[in-house]
Amino acid sequence: MTGADTASRPATPVPVGMLAGVWHLVSYFDLDDEGRRSPGPLGAAPAGVLVYTADGHMSVSMMRTDPRPAGPPSGVAGRDETFMGYAGSWRLVGDEIRHTVLVSAHPHMVGTELVREAALEGDLLVLHGTSLISGRAQRRVLTWRRAAPPHPPAPPVRATTTGATGTSEGSRST
Repeated sequence: MTGADTASRPATPVPVGMLAGVWHLVSYFDLDDEGRRSPGPLGAAPAGVLVYTADGHMSVSMMRTDPRPAGPPSGVAGRDETFMGYAGSWRLVGDEIRHTVLVSAHPHMVGTELVREAALEGDLLVLHGTSLISGRAQRRVLTWRRAAPPHPPAPPVRATTTGATGTSEGSRST
């Protein structure tokens, strides 16, 4: 089962310990009140990174990867986006993840709480939220895949300190 298969309903509730980490955006689409699917505000193939820390911090950044539609602005709220991002804190309440926005690319979001229904399906996290777009309820579905480590960890680097003379400990100046 994939995130696309569960577009209209969350699956298994998410255990809080399974959220911490980095997630990459797989898909982001809208469902209208009649269940019709359309690309989300960042187009058909957006890229994004979602980070949840174990101590309750979060950050999300998403961007359009395809060219923005040609012509004048659409006039539809959110349809001309090229970047969306915010950071703050998160908490799990039942099967909902609640993001409290501290900073945002959209100042009107600062101080708000965003509620997302959440379901974990293997290494996929599916978030569902509802927005009011041009006076109509728009269900947004974002599917995230847990990120693998970016590369093998580098060996630890031995830190050095600088003494009052400006030289590193263990070295001598003449």
